[in-house]
Amino acid sequence: MAEKARCWWPGEDPLYLSYHDSEWGVPEYDPRALYEKLVLDGFQAGLSWITILRKRENFRKAFHDFAPEKIARYGARDVDRLLKNDGIIRSRAKIEAAIKGAKLWLEIEEKEPGGFRELIWKHVGGKPQVNHFKSRGQVPAQTEMSEGLAKELKQRGFNFCGPVISYAFAQATGMVNDHLTTCFRHAECVKLGASGRRA
Repeated sequence: MAEKARCWWPGEDPLYLSYHDSEWGVPEYDPRALYEKLVLDGFQAGLSWITILRKRENFRKAFHDFAPEKIARYGARDVDRLLKNDGIIRSRAKIEAAIKGAKLWLEIEEKEPGGFRELIWKHVGGKPQVNHFKSRGQVPAQTEMSEGLAKELKQRGFNFCGPVISYAFAQATGMVNDHLTTCFRHAECVKLGASGRRA
């Protein structure tokens, strides 16, 4: 894998390289998957993404594969169960935020045209925003778009979704293509975004 030109951030970690090469920056339109990524980015707050990535399968098992309809029914016993699970990040506030987010997700999916996907993607006009950054110093930590997304999510009742987390979420879900122009994935993600489909 080392022969290809990539962004700087995955380094040489095989798990990080795989994530960079197959997921990061790929447009994600599935509402359940968007919920999962928003929750995981929330758990990342104050931590590195590789920490979450290494625990992602544990999170999926612990949270019923991030099925919002199941998580929305979690009660005190489930919170206690999750707090005892050393395979995930044991933060009561973040666990409760995930449960609250599942309830909000269900409400949005049931009552609003376009559901959760529309709520998220409208902030980039429904299609990926393609950036052309040549160096890591050009990549922002947050933007006006992520500030708007964070503001709406917070107004809706979501937690752990400030402008920086919201921008990381937008990068991960392909709302913005922040692969460096020297990275082989930049052009590939441009094509995926233009096709309007997920790989």
